[in-house]
Amino acid sequence: RTYFCRIFNYSDLKSVLSLSIQNIPALRRGKHMGFAWGQGNIFVYETLFKATGATGSGSPFIHEVRKDEDIYSPILRKLFNESHHIFVGLQTIREDLPSKNKKPQFVSISKNYRSVIRACMEELHISLNPTVSILLAIELIWNLCEVLFIDAAPAGSLLLHLLDWVRLHKADVDEKARDVLQSDSPAEHRDYWDVVVSYVLQGRLDEARQMLGKKATLTPAANNIFKMMDNLLSKMPFYNPGGTQTLTEFDVKWRHWHEEVDRCLQDNSFASNQHLEVLCKILLGDEDTLLEHKDLLGTWYHFLVSRLLFCHPTVKPTELHYYAQSCMTMFLDSRSAPEPLDSILLAAFEFDIHQVIKDCSIALNNWWFVAHLTDLLDHCKLLQSHNLHFGSNLREFLLLEYASGLFTHHSLWQLAVDYFDHCLEFGRVYLELQIERVPLDTERKALKVLRICEQRQMSEQVRSICKIMAMRALRNNRLGSALSWSIRAKDAAFATLISERFLQDYCAKGTFSDLDLIDNLGPAMLLSDRLTFLGKYREFHKLYGEKRFKEAAKLLLSLMTAKIAPRSFWMTLLTDALPLLEQKEVIFSADQTYELMFCLEELTSSLNTPSSDSDKSMQVQISSFPASETFM
Repeated sequence: RTYFCRIFNYSDLKSVLSLSIQNIPALRRGKHMGFAWGQGNIFVYETLFKATGATGSGSPFIHEVRKDEDIYSPILRKLFNESHHIFVGLQTIREDLPSKNKKPQFVSISKNYRSVIRACMEELHISLNPTVSILLAIELIWNLCEVLFIDAAPAGSLLLHLLDWVRLHKADVDEKARDVLQSDSPAEHRDYWDVVVSYVLQGRLDEARQMLGKKATLTPAANNIFKMMDNLLSKMPFYNPGGTQTLTEFDVKWRHWHEEVDRCLQDNSFASNQHLEVLCKILLGDEDTLLEHKDLLGTWYHFLVSRLLFCHPTVKPTELHYYAQSCMTMFLDSRSAPEPLDSILLAAFEFDIHQVIKDCSIALNNWWFVAHLTDLLDHCKLLQSHNLHFGSNLREFLLLEYASGLFTHHSLWQLAVDYFDHCLEFGRVYLELQIERVPLDTERKALKVLRICEQRQMSEQVRSICKIMAMRALRNNRLGSALSWSIRAKDAAFATLISERFLQDYCAKGTFSDLDLIDNLGPAMLLSDRLTFLGKYREFHKLYGEKRFKEAAKLLLSLMTAKIAPRSFWMTLLTDALPLLEQKEVIFSADQTYELMFCLEELTSSLNTPSSDSDKSMQVQISSFPASETFM
């Protein structure tokens, strides 16, 4: 944790969440701005506006304004991917379990979210990315919400959790301590007393005692007062939630210790050493002395926790808001308004969950934090009474916004599907609208989208995707792929069109393309009459190739007599019958031969008055057809 603090000071975090105004270049003063909403972005342009309306562009530039820009960060993608797994796992926790059984699971999940944030901070720190400051603020807020809302620590334990919170987020003392201890003479180092005081302010009294011991060995004459301070530090009681001591017993013991510290100060026991006297005043919780060390405290919330440690160690959750407000007022400059981070933390100390979420939604630059925190708080049954006027509850609204942002990314859109799945009221509607906007760049991506739709019985979207891909394949003359997609879409009209193309290709080339697909149509060939004919005609060729002539002849004749074959293709079928008629073995029976002759006669009579060039061509073929050789 010290690793981050070398570059990013937590005392500067209050300005991290400040809202900034980004000027759009080339938009001149006094000009009207036009805009067009897109998916995850807005196009902005200057217009020549008159009373009659916009007459054109006033500038040749169009500016793209993106929201949720963070989703395009390669490192933050790790945050989105890892937190997605945690989110899905959270949804599997059974609702019927008692709350006391679920609380440890919720705390564990909260810690998992924070560990993912910290892992991303480490990677961002290596690249010196400024986004790490935002993540530091996010983790600071999340950790406090975990302590106050999710873990909901009672009096006694509450202060211990707050101390851990401050120690985690004010770790620059460890960096200073390392520099002091690595010096030739630690007790003479310029930061020596700053380290000692910082340790005491954070309640790290054992480490403060070890550091004081180094000074005591250098000043034997002052050994007694150092021992006296060491005794006070060692005797300071800390509440043990797992012990046998009650909170009342702890409070009595703490008060006795506090009175002893006060006596030492009143007796001027440390008057000969101003540094030890300062430590004694800090142990008493003297507000003026604490405020004199603003530079070591860094923030008003560190001041709050140190003040509680030395004045109100048994503070109750319901009392926090009073101390938080007074500490912020005393610590901050009264002439300036609180920064967004200050307001968010104060709202948390006031147990105003909805204000925390509202302020974070405004201050942060994406929906990730508020969506996941709200979802966790909702599972903890802390948001049940808060519904929005437009139909969806707060949890679902934020998850929908976050997932909609993910859908603008070329790969993260797949994560968004699970978020929509767990929004029971509007999730499916959002998914249906968003899935249609996913660009189907490749067949592989189209298959992914299709599988998602099929798993959720989104039949309209399935048909739409298949039609798009079928049309694209047809334009590229990939008939097999086009036919496959049209079959998946169950689009009889399009399947008929593609089957016609297959037959036209056969007439032109004398062979079929994509034989594997046609040979394995199975029940799908029943989608349309033309597709059925295509499959059966290919089956005729297979029978002929296998020298199963009688079966081939029977199938060929049935295609014409059952009116499955298009009339325009009858001439081809009759031509296919010639080799079978010329076999030494009789293939067609007398009845079958008469049926063939009837088909030829019907085709001839229908072409007495040709209506198209193709009909004329067919009539020429028939008139030159040697009937005596064909049907003898």
